[in-house]
Amino acid sequence: MTRRLTGNELDAWRSFLRAHARLVRVLEAELVAKHPVSLGGYDVLVQLAEAPDRRLRMAELADAVLLSRSGVTRLVDRLEVAGMVTRERFASDGRGVVAVLTTKGLDTLREAARTHLAGVMRHFVEQFDPEELPGFGAMCARLAE
Repeated sequence: MTRRLTGNELDAWRSFLRAHARLVRVLEAELVAKHPVSLGGYDVLVQLAEAPDRRLRMAELADAVLLSRSGVTRLVDRLEVAGMVTRERFASDGRGVVAVLTTKGLDTLREAARTHLAGVMRHFVEQFDPEELPGFGAMCARLAE
């Protein structure tokens, strides 16, 4: 049997969950209010923009954005309808499909990045003293592993 969480441990856990949920809601709302892309869509566009030749296999994209393959498929479907992403067969494997960032997708990303990064600055970075961020980042990196 696992021991029970202490009050301090439970408070820290709940605070982390509330902070994450609040940040995601606020950043999502700011993006959607000004741009034709959700926070998940923005993440897909970022991953494709940073990939070689601005293309990724769908499975690699799913891993990069931490969504299920079906979740990425639905999101890429919406981005494809909006003209921000196309799908192509993988050259060396006729069964594989890659998502490719279009010029419209890159332009949308550039515009949305201004809004998103300003929100990250305002709602996250500015909430810490500069000397607190490296330690917080290291703790989050440890959690992510």
